[in-house]
Parts: sequence; C-alpha cells; structure tokens
Amino acid sequence: MSLSLKKISLVGIISTLMASSVDAIEVPLNVDNEMNQVTSVSQLRDVSPTDWAFEALRSLVERYGCIVGYPDQTFRGNRALSRYEFAAGLNACMQQMERLIAASESVMKEDINKLKRLMQEFETELATLGARVDNLEGRVAFLEDHHFSTTTKLNGEVIISLANAFNSKAENYDGLVKSSGPANENQAVLANRARLNFDTSFTGKDRLRVRLQAGNIQAFNKNTDMTRLSYDTDTSNDVVLDDLFYRFPIGKKVTGFVGTNAMNIDKVFDVGNPYLESDSTGTLTRFFRRDPLVFRGPEGAGGGVKIKLNDQWSFNTLYVARNASSPEEGEGFFNGAFSTGAQIGFSPAESIQLFATYLYTYEPEGTVNLSSSTGSPRGGNAFAGSAATANRVGLQGSWRITDKVHFSGGGGFASADNLQQQTTGVGARSSTDLWTWAGNVSFLDLGKEGAILSLLGGMPPKASNDRNTSYMIELQYKYPVNDNILITPGAYVVLNPNHDSRNDAIWVGAVRTTFKF
Repeated sequence: MSLSLKKISLVGIISTLMASSVDAIEVPLNVDNEMNQVTSVSQLRDVSPTDWAFEALRSLVERYGCIVGYPDQTFRGNRALSRYEFAAGLNACMQQMERLIAASESVMKEDINKLKRLMQEFETELATLGARVDNLEGRVAFLEDHHFSTTTKLNGEVIISLANAFNSKAENYDGLVKSSGPANENQAVLANRARLNFDTSFTGKDRLRVRLQAGNIQAFNKNTDMTRLSYDTDTSNDVVLDDLFYRFPIGKKVTGFVGTNAMNIDKVFDVGNPYLESDSTGTLTRFFRRDPLVFRGPEGAGGGVKIKLNDQWSFNTLYVARNASSPEEGEGFFNGAFSTGAQIGFSPAESIQLFATYLYTYEPEGTVNLSSSTGSPRGGNAFAGSAATANRVGLQGSWRITDKVHFSGGGGFASADNLQQQTTGVGARSSTDLWTWAGNVSFLDLGKEGAILSLLGGMPPKASNDRNTSYMIELQYKYPVNDNILITPGAYVVLNPNHDSRNDAIWVGAVRTTFKF
C-alpha cells in the first residue's frame, strides 16, 4: 500500500495508527521542534474531551504510552506533520511495544500488523533517523513471536478517604440526627475502596469490562442523603462483581452498549461534566457528579446506543432495568423497575457542548426513590411507598471558556405519578414534581500542570411539598502528585438539610487520595 500526498492533521495521523488502514499524510519537512513523551492525555493543554479524536488519543496513551507532545504541553493537532516526525513516533511505538512484551503486557496482533505495514512505508525516513530497518524487522519478528495471546488489560484503582461530617447544634435537628441511630458528630473516618478492571478487546475498537470491587466507605449517618460522598461504597471489604458490560462499534458512527451489572445511565448518556463526573477523581459529593433526575434512576442491566450524526449533532438512547435477572413476579427485565429515554447533543463549537435529555422511569411499590438518594426525602416517600412513574427532562451544558477555565451546569425536572392511588385511591398524594440545578467552574493547571481548583453550587432535588429549600456548595482542589497518585482535599456544606430551614447546616471535610496502576 502506498501513501498519497493528501492533507491530514497530526491528530488524524495518530488515530490512523490504530485504524484498519493508512490513507494519506502530508509530507512537509519540519523536525525543528523537540517533542516530549506524554503519559496522560490530560497533559495536553489543547486536547479536550470534546475533540473528535480524544478517545483515540487516550487509547494510544493508556494502551502503549507512545504519544508525544511539544515542550509547552500542547499537541497541535491541526498542524501539518512531516514524514520524519511520523517516522520518529512510529519508532517510539515499536520500542514501547517491545518493552511491554518484555514485561509480559498485552499487545494486540492487529496493532503489530499495522505497525509492520507502516514500517515498510517509512523505510527511508526510519533509516535517515538512524533507526536501522534490519533492527526494526527484528523487533517486528520479536513482537509476532512473543505477543500475548489474549487482549485483556488489567488496571487498578485504590481510594483512601479521610472525611468528617459535623454540624453546629445536633440536638436542634428536626427529624435528622437524633431521630434514629448515632450522629457520628465530629468523628473522622478513614476508609478505602479498591477496584480491579479487566478490559478486553476483541477487535481493537471494542471493550468488555469486568470489574471487581471492595470497600468500606459508609454514608454519613445524618438521616439525610445530601451529605453522601460520591465514592461511598460499603461491601465490608468483601470482593464483589461491580461492573460487567460490553461496548462495541456498529459501523463508523454508532456505538452499542450492553451489560448485565452496573449498566448505568451515564454509560450511554453524556452528563456534560467532563472534569468532575468521575467518582474517583471528580466531585466529592454524590449530588454534584451528575443531574440525579435524568442521569440516575432504576438501572443495572440493559443496553443502549450512541449515534454520532455529524460533527455537531449526536443522539443517544437506552433501556435499563434494576432487577433484570430476577424471575419473581413484578420483576425481571420488562416487568420490574426500569429507565428508558433519549438524549440529543449539540456542539456549536469545539469548546461548547449542549445536551437535552428525556427519561421515563417506573418504580414498583416499596422501591420508589425519585431523587436517587441525593435530595428530598419526600422524593422517595411522597406516595407512601406506592408504585410510581416519572417523566424527567434535563438540560446540561459544558463550556471551555479558555484553556484554563471550564464551566459546566444544568438543571432537571421530574413529574411523578402515584400509580396505586390512580387504581385504588390509596396513597398519600396523586402526583409530585421535583426540581434540581447545579453549576461549577474549574480552573485548570492551577499551581501545577494537571491540578484543578473547582467551585460547585446547586440545589439538590426538591419536591413540590418540601417545607423550604436546601443548597449545597463544594470547594475542592485536585493535585496530581504524579501520573499515578492524585490527592483531592476539599469541603462542602449542606444548607437547610432535607429542604427544612429548621435543620442546622451540615459541613463535610474530606481528603481523597486516588492511586491508579
């Protein structure tokens, strides 16, 4: 296969390295800029999660670690690339693959074949750069003889959390602290969560994820869900299967998802909060991660599709159920609690993303939790435990204002109906409405490359019959010690907990340390 002299960006060249064929590159000779090794795509200041090649770049960095950037931590994806620069990157990837195999890591056969073809095409440039072709041929033979037979990659994550929740006058709480259980007042807790992810690819473009998890991070006993940490997980440190799903391409513009465990809504729908969505590196609070009215609900098993209509528009849809594996009456994949809906995304510019989301949910008698354990207690028991359906809508936006400042925000509304009262006249209310909103601003690379200072504020889900209005504010600073350790100190406050001004504010301080390997 020969390479024609068409124009393509640097980002296009790098993503082509993992594509099924090589089509074209431009050949201006320009090797006067020294480039540095990149170990995380977040190190590249001019590459954002909204870029069309973001996933391809992240895949190359995470899989083989052979993406390079300029000394000023830019990638310059729209700049023309010389054949010599490409050849240098190719040689680096060959060397990295050899090191991975020597360390018993997995290297996909398809990638080896692609690099072999590229090596043949760039024989002259590689020789000019001092990389002897015979040595490269020896490396290819080594890769072919020793590449790992499977395509599974293991990565792990450990969170160690030191946190404390307290209020000024516990004895004055109305139905919060003193009504049941210990208050845990001013009592610091040190806890952990550990995950092992087994990611398997069969084609190079798909992923089967199997996750094992253990943890002992409990929710604060404040008789309110508003103080919950985003990463609380309590299995008494017993190992459980936490995630099992398969993501696969359908043609060039469609991605399919199917899963039987932890197939959550946010796997298919974009939540519009790229720097703070993650529970391990994002917000400290459960509420601020994503809009709980449209991105949480009955979930667990099911599937969905993400469709990229063009460079500006996208369409996502899903159906997930809570007790899909249960053969009991009123449960199962179709008769039990479920969520289904659709989302439209619009990106008028590379720095802006907008999303409109609709979700329809059904929750059987005794399982209704309209606020998904983030807001009003009346959102869960508004119908005295009766079955309920809800129509939910949300609007979210994400805007990278400058290279150093990012804003995300949005709001949601849900209208829920008491099904039991409609059929028998039993139940506390016939319907209820819930609202929520939140926003955040993040300052990137503040104090150190990769460090992020974020200020967040919003209103947890509020039911129409709530007495007053709760507000939450969070301030946090993510500080990367290195590529594998991230420390996030921060604090947040819940004003008028449970939407009742008779309740004193609850303050929470936390230091989350995240280890990745």
